[in-house]
Amino acid sequence: MTIPDSGCVMENGASCLPCTPEEEKKIVTDLRNESERNLKEGNLYFVISSSWFRKWERYVGIDGDENLIGNQSSDSRHINGASSVVAERPGPMDNSDIVENGSDSDIKGNDIQLRRMLMEGQDYVLVPQGVWEKLHGWYKGGPELPRKMILQGVYHKKFDVEVYPLCLKLIDSRDESQSTIWLSRKASLTELFQKVCALKGIEQDKVRIWDYFNKRKYAQLSVSNKTLEESNLQMDQDILLELVDGHQSSKIGMDSTGNDLALVSLEPSRSPLTIAGGPTLSNGHSGYRSNLYPGSSLGSGLADMDDGFEACNSARKVEKGGLAGLQNLGNTCFMNSALQCLVHTPPLVEYFLKDYRAEINTDNPLGMHGELALAFGDLLRKLWSSGRTAIAPRVFKGKLARFAPQFSGYNQHDSQELLAFLLDGLHEDLNRVKQKPYIEMKDSDGRPDEEVAAECWKNHKARNDSVIVDVCQGQYKSTLVCPVCSKISITFDPFMYLSLPLPSTITRTMTVTVFYGDGSRLPMSFTVSVLKNGFCKDLLLALGTACGLKSDESLMLAEVYENKIYRYLEMPLEPLASIKDDEQIVAFRFQKKEIGKTRLVIFHRWQEKAELFGTPLVTYLVADQSSGADIEAAVSKVLSPFKKISSAKAHVGKENGILLDGLDEECSCSDAQSVENAELEGTSCRDLSIPLRLTDDRVMNFNAFKKDTLFESGKIIGKLLRVVLDWTDKEQELYDSSYLKDIPEVYKAGLAAKKTRQEAISLSSCLDAFLIEEPLGPDDMWYCPRCKEHRQAIKKLDLWMLPEIIVFHLKRFTYGRYLKNKIDTFVNFPIHDLDLSKYVMSKDGQSYLYELYAISNHYGGLGGGHYTAYAKLIDENRWYHFDDSHVSAVDESDIKTSAAYLLFYKRVRSESKVEAGEASHSHSIS
Repeated sequence: MTIPDSGCVMENGASCLPCTPEEEKKIVTDLRNESERNLKEGNLYFVISSSWFRKWERYVGIDGDENLIGNQSSDSRHINGASSVVAERPGPMDNSDIVENGSDSDIKGNDIQLRRMLMEGQDYVLVPQGVWEKLHGWYKGGPELPRKMILQGVYHKKFDVEVYPLCLKLIDSRDESQSTIWLSRKASLTELFQKVCALKGIEQDKVRIWDYFNKRKYAQLSVSNKTLEESNLQMDQDILLELVDGHQSSKIGMDSTGNDLALVSLEPSRSPLTIAGGPTLSNGHSGYRSNLYPGSSLGSGLADMDDGFEACNSARKVEKGGLAGLQNLGNTCFMNSALQCLVHTPPLVEYFLKDYRAEINTDNPLGMHGELALAFGDLLRKLWSSGRTAIAPRVFKGKLARFAPQFSGYNQHDSQELLAFLLDGLHEDLNRVKQKPYIEMKDSDGRPDEEVAAECWKNHKARNDSVIVDVCQGQYKSTLVCPVCSKISITFDPFMYLSLPLPSTITRTMTVTVFYGDGSRLPMSFTVSVLKNGFCKDLLLALGTACGLKSDESLMLAEVYENKIYRYLEMPLEPLASIKDDEQIVAFRFQKKEIGKTRLVIFHRWQEKAELFGTPLVTYLVADQSSGADIEAAVSKVLSPFKKISSAKAHVGKENGILLDGLDEECSCSDAQSVENAELEGTSCRDLSIPLRLTDDRVMNFNAFKKDTLFESGKIIGKLLRVVLDWTDKEQELYDSSYLKDIPEVYKAGLAAKKTRQEAISLSSCLDAFLIEEPLGPDDMWYCPRCKEHRQAIKKLDLWMLPEIIVFHLKRFTYGRYLKNKIDTFVNFPIHDLDLSKYVMSKDGQSYLYELYAISNHYGGLGGGHYTAYAKLIDENRWYHFDDSHVSAVDESDIKTSAAYLLFYKRVRSESKVEAGEASHSHSIS
């Protein structure tokens, strides 16, 4: 596709004002779309500061709905939303705020180091090469920050722009000088050798380069097509340069006696606890390592060892296991936190310290050929054998990046997402089922739950059987109800963790003003709490409870917009999400016997200004045939509560602060009852003094209103009659119209969010929110087999069977289209005796009492936060804090914080409870 260039070019090559803002927007959008259609490895992208790019977006009129960055500040949204504000044309492109050496404009390309911990969309935006060339031609500036697109993953490949190339610190053994090398992690070792030799001006055949991680010779690198990522080289690590002519003068690379170390690939020695539990030879290597799986990649894969493991080779060092930290390899605290929780899971520790080689499934197409399980098992054994020596999980991270490219690179990620992938990957690598049978799922069809649940679990086990299923998988009951035909579908599905919403994230407060259709009382506002994804029926139910609705009464909801009834919310299954927060919702309360055939809607207009004001009122005409006088009487009745009264009549007209009769000094009726009786008969104590007009559905045209006109309900279009009250200043003195004007908005998002952050919630309330009935989202429709259409079904979850290990994921992160947020609400969770019996539907005789043994914590906000872990050493009944490499003891009373993100519980066996005696106080989480 050719994009026309409408710009003019000066003699010096600079561009004058090339395009209008609209033309710039179109050119950039077209180039961006073209780039997305032609994704391939090696495509060039450029990093641009979000600060400058937002200015350009405002200038060309890109608002929040078509934002190219995907994230905006409130200031930019305000400017975009204000049509009267015309943004100025931005100056030259300025990337100085996102680079380390921003003031040095002479440095170009990959030699410029981006500031660490930058977030795409928030700090920078990536644009294709064509977009950069256009923008640079129009605005100039810089510095230029080109980055290449790479293809990642083994089975699930994805394109990714390598914003942060691999940074390696080259140490020259001759003089111990240091140089910095930047290369793509997809670059080969051959390219690394070429770059080092060019930098040092030496021949390649005279060079040896060592993986010098943690200032220790880990392995000699050889010229090959193996990538730097596959070689487990990490960001900012050292590599060592040596010459083979024997003229090195440095002591680097020598043993304790001063002799040069043998220039061969050194493999760290193994623990007496070998990978498969086999015999250990005198050199510390397993006797069957090399021929464990002939013809597979596992034999060679086992030679990849993590650093720090040599510390556990010696039998002389006998230290307590499970207290080793994990080195941070560059924003890998999310991984370290999840791993520490898993490697302190008692059943998994027991399993991986034994011989599990027979259960490695190398042929499972859904697995990783056993490599992930071996890497995890190897890492677990090191952590339990190295005393307090911190381990660098480089091999594990390398495997993770190969099979889950979303975790590659050096950006911060979500520990729960890693945990979900790891549990699923370990299960598939250890699946005892080598050939999965095809099983056709059956509907419940009214069969007993016990029968259906047992059948579903049997079918699941026929295809999935591993230690992860044995230990971590439970079963829940899922019930779907079609909102149209009421078809009920019940399934029983497995789970490995439970993602619990925080109640503040699933509910919203709504303020609705209730009007009395018979004019018996003044309107009153009620604030209720409803599900965010709920329906109007949920709002009506909550509102009815709040206002004390009687059995013979009903409520009708209406949405008011610009002093008109925008729509009636009469569909019980109308989603509440369709109600705008900054509008007014009113409810009209009627006795069911008074609901007639014709609905009368009363609008208000200032006679002098001829403009609408206030909230429209609604009532019904009971008779089949009504005259203009009947309509006038009905209007007078509805307006009666708003009449101002004198102090002499105040004792008659008010009860508990609510105006009952609305009598004024001119009324000849003796009491409120006589007024009510008179109005029920279609007459009033005096004529309505406010002029009435007939109007249409748009409230734009007004016709004369006559008392003697007859209106038959069958002839009224839609059985809806609309009239307008023409208010005057005189009538405003007789009525208090403030009740019509000052109607609150339905929802104040900012105030509600501020309030929920200050409140602590319990784990039980999170469970209740998870198990509550709610409608499916619009993007998650269910196909109803009876209707033969997709429906927004009502979904209800129930716990049926609980696993040995249960993990609760607290959903602290909320993601909207343009808004991301973290909820720091403190969740109060029990450490001991978590009783889940009231949540389990199946009574299988198992214990439902659980004990906390690990926590994954997240501190800070999105992108820039930090993960740590608390884990309990079961044997010594003591808690420890794992903060990457640092491990320290912690009091049990200090592990409850608002940073808790993942909670790990293990089942307390019934015999343990008996041994503990009744002194162990069991309590519920309520």
